[in-house]
Amino acid sequence: MGKLIVAEFISLDGVIQAPGSHDEDTSGGFRFGGWVAAYADEATSQAIDELHSQPFELLLGRNTYDIWAPYWSNVPPESENRAMADLFNRVPKHVVTHRPDTLDWSNSHSVDGDLVAAIHKLKGHGSADLLTWGSGETVRQLLAVGLVDELRLQIHPVLLGRGKRLFGTDTEATAFTLADSVVTSGGVLITRYLRSGEVRT
Repeated sequence: MGKLIVAEFISLDGVIQAPGSHDEDTSGGFRFGGWVAAYADEATSQAIDELHSQPFELLLGRNTYDIWAPYWSNVPPESENRAMADLFNRVPKHVVTHRPDTLDWSNSHSVDGDLVAAIHKLKGHGSADLLTWGSGETVRQLLAVGLVDELRLQIHPVLLGRGKRLFGTDTEATAFTLADSVVTSGGVLITRYLRSGEVRT
């Protein structure tokens, strides 16, 4: 049985919106798109490569899917991102959406019906993990019902003040154990948290 892993680039104040590029997601007047670029280095890249080295299938919210699909399906052969594009194009992609007829990216499937039941079915389907990047609204739903097994957070030393946040007010109270952590030369804290049960008081 696979795990559900949530991977995020996150600010100190919990914002995960538009880490990759200026025009990635400007909704709500967000003006700091691409805020991880100044902190990217060999250590952050190695952490991503390690995460992608194990068998996985992608679980994506609709907004993230709509951002990723046109980019990753059109990466030029000479691009430094070609290997990751080949990987993302190849793996199954499960999409939480109300518009299943528009999933044109190769190997994409809609998550139908009850989300909780669908995730349990996907987790029990095989040995590959479910890996979620971005997809804030979907992740908040999963956290609210305690379905996230592992958090891979790259915590950046920046306060963004506004923007879409990872954790909502309805997150299920859950304890996690810090399994690994690395601090990069730029001050990014790369963490791996494993779900460990109920909160103790």
